[in-house]
Amino acid sequence: MNCKSAVVDALFASLAAYALGSIPFGLILTHLAGAGDLRSIGSGNIGATNVLRTGNKGLAAGTLLLDLAKGALAVLLARHVWPGTEALAAFFAVIGHCFPVWLRFKGGKGVATMMGISLALAWPIGLVYALVWLGVLFASRISSLGGMCAALAAPLAAFAAGYGQYAPVLAVLAVMILWLHRANIARLRAGTEPRVGSGSGSAK
Repeated sequence: MNCKSAVVDALFASLAAYALGSIPFGLILTHLAGAGDLRSIGSGNIGATNVLRTGNKGLAAGTLLLDLAKGALAVLLARHVWPGTEALAAFFAVIGHCFPVWLRFKGGKGVATMMGISLALAWPIGLVYALVWLGVLFASRISSLGGMCAALAAPLAAFAAGYGQYAPVLAVLAVMILWLHRANIARLRAGTEPRVGSGSGSAK
């Protein structure tokens, strides 16, 4: 592959991944279900945790799965159509979710979509991600804490499982997810971060 072809592949993979990642499934599902504008509910976030605040667990589960799936699809599409661009696609899928152009760059916090890209990059990374996320969530009942711990675990899992080539992009995404959770971190330090089922707080 020549340099020009590689650049074109990278461009198309990035654009396709961003487009997939930017689909606001939480907003779409709550609108179709007549649950109102998700941006005016709870934290105003478009992720699964905030969808749960509508009281509809099915919608929240659907949002979680679709946000995960779009991340995985972006990576798998890149792997089969533009080989060698998987890490780039993973990055832009999460960027699309967090900063969707359709919503004036105000999206979710990327936790579910990062799980999707982790699973598609290499299933051992995704498995560690899921176990850390669910383990911390069930132990603490704090969604934001589980998501942040899982994001931090991903690049470490990549190194440990022999997929070090993916560790840099996962590390960058983990830092971004921590930054997006900065208000949650402040509440965690103050002991005021809500637990799942308590009403308000962070959404993915």
